[in-house]
Amino acid sequence: MIPALRDFAHRFLGRGEGAITVPPFDGALKPNQTLEHAEIVATLAGAEDLATDGTSLYVADGNAVLRLDGAAFVPVRQFDQPLTALCILPDGRVAVALAGREVRVFAPGAGSDIAISGAGMTAVNALAPGRGGAILATDGSTDRPYAEWGRDLLSHGRSGRLLSIDPASRQADVLASGLRYAFGAASSGDATLVSESWRHRLIEVSSDGSTKPVFDHLPVYPSRLSPAAGGGFWLTAFTARTQLIEFVLRETAYRRRMMAEIDPEFWIVPRLSAGHSFREPMQGAHLKTMGIIKPWAPPRAYGLVVRLGPQYAPLYSLHSRVDGSNHGVVAAVEVADSLYVLAKGPGRLLRLKLSDIRGEAGA
Repeated sequence: MIPALRDFAHRFLGRGEGAITVPPFDGALKPNQTLEHAEIVATLAGAEDLATDGTSLYVADGNAVLRLDGAAFVPVRQFDQPLTALCILPDGRVAVALAGREVRVFAPGAGSDIAISGAGMTAVNALAPGRGGAILATDGSTDRPYAEWGRDLLSHGRSGRLLSIDPASRQADVLASGLRYAFGAASSGDATLVSESWRHRLIEVSSDGSTKPVFDHLPVYPSRLSPAAGGGFWLTAFTARTQLIEFVLRETAYRRRMMAEIDPEFWIVPRLSAGHSFREPMQGAHLKTMGIIKPWAPPRAYGLVVRLGPQYAPLYSLHSRVDGSNHGVVAAVEVADSLYVLAKGPGRLLRLKLSDIRGEAGA
């Protein structure tokens, strides 16, 4: 009862969860153009996720798993459905999510797969190695498929879950539920670190299922996580928040009409890329001055990677601002002396030297 009254008061007074203010990019999140200066390794229109076994980079590209071998990609396995998540297990096996509804585990070069499709999987968007041979999976929404994440945001979806999958028994257990679009997980000691995108925060899920926020009030929508050498994590964010979207999320009648009458391509929702049509909802002088996009303009699309310390504190960040093009960052992994970043907006695989990143950040 008390939480319901608090939520009503916030909406009525425009504070707390009802505010349309957006935190600034400041401190460790201070904007730069590091991602814009990154090396473009390849353009992969269907790339969805990245993973590594410590020495090689793997890419989920459309229906295929690819391995980067020198300057070329080597096919590892082809599937009959699009891949929505990818990870490499400690024993060398590969785990993938197919269309968000099934998790498949296989050993490269072997013929038999382990298929897990229980627990009502609907929008599995990230996989990570867990403890005791388990696989951690985030199921973004149980109401809408993976491709309809924008509709889930506009519908105030809160059906996301954290799953623990046992490949041996082919069972999936729910560790946490009621999350507002879970998108990314990583094992952290006895707990699990999870990105809760629609609440713009990271939470820690303990073994008993309890949750606590550890990094909140972010100016972005956080997504997948990966471990960083020396402790800590790489956190990606697929786009930034804006006051316009925050306002629309609080206008119920407008949102319903927009979803019913407007082509989804032109909804006022976060985007992985922008600037491709004059019919996009953000146009005019608030974006451009004398034909030039202002880097401080409200971002319809954005790219961000944040280096987190072992205690989840942000150390520094890598940006592609609104006037850049490497937007929609959904994955980042360390391989040897490089950080590989997937900018899904333009479909680019980027590479940055870790030494250059640390030098620029003064770390």
